Amino acid sequence: MVRERQNDQGPGDAVISIIAPGMTVIGNCESDGTIRVEGSVSGSIKAGKAVVVGKKGLVSGEVFTQDAVISGRVEGSLVAASRLELKSTARIEGEVKTRRMQLEEGAVLNGTVEMGAEATKGTQPKAGAGSPGLKPPLANPSREGTAT
Repeated sequence: MVRERQNDQGPGDAVISIIAPGMTVIGNCESDGTIRVEGSVSGSIKAGKAVVVGKKGLVSGEVFTQDAVISGRVEGSLVAASRLELKSTARIEGEVKTRRMQLEEGAVLNGTVEMGAEATKGTQPKAGAGSPGLKPPLANPSREGTAT
């Protein structure tokens, strides 16, 4: 017997996008839900709910989200409007802005930190806009610098 599943969740609720181990994304990632990084991302990540970076995960770029749990590496700016949790295996190199932060013993944070309600105001990029300072990915990277 087949039961029809009722979808009474709003857009972005319980949606988890996964960058799997061994996967590399070059470019920007955006989701209304949660993005979990177990592979690597070179570009910005914007998630409406949360960003989770696994132990072997790597993000080289900017991260914008409500909540973040970091066990791997982030090289660049990280904005967690509500809460940031750095696990003992986390390594952050760059600017951090968050309302609240939990830092486990062993985590490494090299860079600047701003905390409190005022720290994250005005830091979220506008919807559909690219993150400042990042170039959009090339449509055909093998043709970079060639005239057509």
